[in-house]
Amino acid sequence: MKKLFFSTIAACIFLAACRQPQAKQQAEATTPAAETAAATANAPAMKFEKEMHDFGKIKEGESVTYAFKFTNTGKSPLIIQDAVATCGCTKPEWSKAPIQPGASSEIKVTFNSAGKVGLQDKQVTITANTNPAQNMVHLIGEVTTK
Repeated sequence: MKKLFFSTIAACIFLAACRQPQAKQQAEATTPAAETAAATANAPAMKFEKEMHDFGKIKEGESVTYAFKFTNTGKSPLIIQDAVATCGCTKPEWSKAPIQPGASSEIKVTFNSAGKVGLQDKQVTITANTNPAQNMVHLIGEVTTK
């Protein structure tokens, strides 16, 4: 008897959770997928001249800097919210100002090789109001001992 009672209660809760209000169903039915596609088509886009730069060989302790140049190929202003490197030895710098459609800018990346030896691949993930929201660039090379 207890099993039947608890099964009935569980079924009622399940059915109540699955029901959507009629207004929500109607709103979803009237929201066209074209609006979403239009928003995506008007989104800003980052087009890099180069997504990877090989700094070659450097001696341990040296720093190298490279500016990854890009253009906003989208139809609305591009705003970079963050740029994060794979380790603390790599520091990205970028403009906080919006980049207008058709305009160009750069993300300057500095790699400090102190304490690093061997092949290096430092990735920087850029988060912006683009679609997709993240873009990546790589700084690669080799650090030799002093």
